[in-house]
Amino acid sequence: MANEGPIVGRTKHGELTLDQIAELQPGLGQLMPLMSERYWICYYAAKGGNWALAAYQLNGLRSLFKKANTTRPKYKTMLDSYVKAIFDPLALQIEAKNFVEFERCYRQGIELANKMHGSTNHPEILWKLPSAPPQHLELGPCV
Repeated sequence: MANEGPIVGRTKHGELTLDQIAELQPGLGQLMPLMSERYWICYYAAKGGNWALAAYQLNGLRSLFKKANTTRPKYKTMLDSYVKAIFDPLALQIEAKNFVEFERCYRQGIELANKMHGSTNHPEILWKLPSAPPQHLELGPCV
């Protein structure tokens, strides 16, 4: 069977090659704002005693890291080490509903993320925990 050209996907707007579709996949520049928001919400949910929401945000972060590993495999080792060093202990503290240890680990996560930004030639990216909680979600204990 002869190769008849690139594989294409068709929409009502035209055709896209498989390579064009691959280029549309989000990189870390697009995923990081989503990660940042989830990390922010996770903190204030835990602080407010909404442990279910904190767990939900942490699971969402894990999912975003998996996407980043797929679209930017050169960062896989670094991202996996962050999951092990930060997300896994955070999950244990969420399960235990231990805010003191959660906060300690959470702040270590900020330090590590900022070190990782520096090691990937982005020292200009210094994440900080916003001083105010997000206003669009109920962050107190679930009833």
